[in-house]
Amino acid sequence: MFQRRHALILLASAWVLPSVALGAPVRYQLDPAKSHVGFKFKLNGVTQNGSMPIERADITIDPQRLSRSRIDVTVTAAQSRTGLIFITRAMTGPDVLNTAQFPTIRFVSRHITLGDSGRISDGARIRGDLTLRGVTRSVTLQAALYRPPGTAADDLSQLDVVLRGGLSRADFGASGFPDLVADTVILDIRARINAVK
Repeated sequence: MFQRRHALILLASAWVLPSVALGAPVRYQLDPAKSHVGFKFKLNGVTQNGSMPIERADITIDPQRLSRSRIDVTVTAAQSRTGLIFITRAMTGPDVLNTAQFPTIRFVSRHITLGDSGRISDGARIRGDLTLRGVTRSVTLQAALYRPPGTAADDLSQLDVVLRGGLSRADFGASGFPDLVADTVILDIRARINAVK
């Protein structure tokens, strides 16, 4: 993963969420069928791909004051998969993710700073806590928020979410096999969230 200060979290699809929309804060829940996590890492200098399911995404968007929006995402690390079973076993084992003891990875936002336009879609910064392998670190992420294509400007009932970025696995104690596996892991998390009625 990238160093923490370079990590990105992007909420994305085809249309930008307006900076001003009427209504109270809206809470969203995950659509598991349209959500997944992809990640990349280097093994002996060769890029490998993997995936893991998103367990939960609890997101509240405050259209009146976007800086008060909140993000809470949990990923099921214990169900990680790569292209090769021996890599998956090593990754989920005690020397890396140790999923027997720490089955999930969680990010909780603490503060959102909007971009110059006042939109989350224009490079807002999200500071929050990332917990991996039982270790919690403060990370700062870049953010963007968009509506699905074809929806009306005031229709916030459904949003597509993309979280991209990375961090150093060693920062979280997941430092096993350092001679074989690079320290940086790149994430590409995509989720569909629906407004709770």
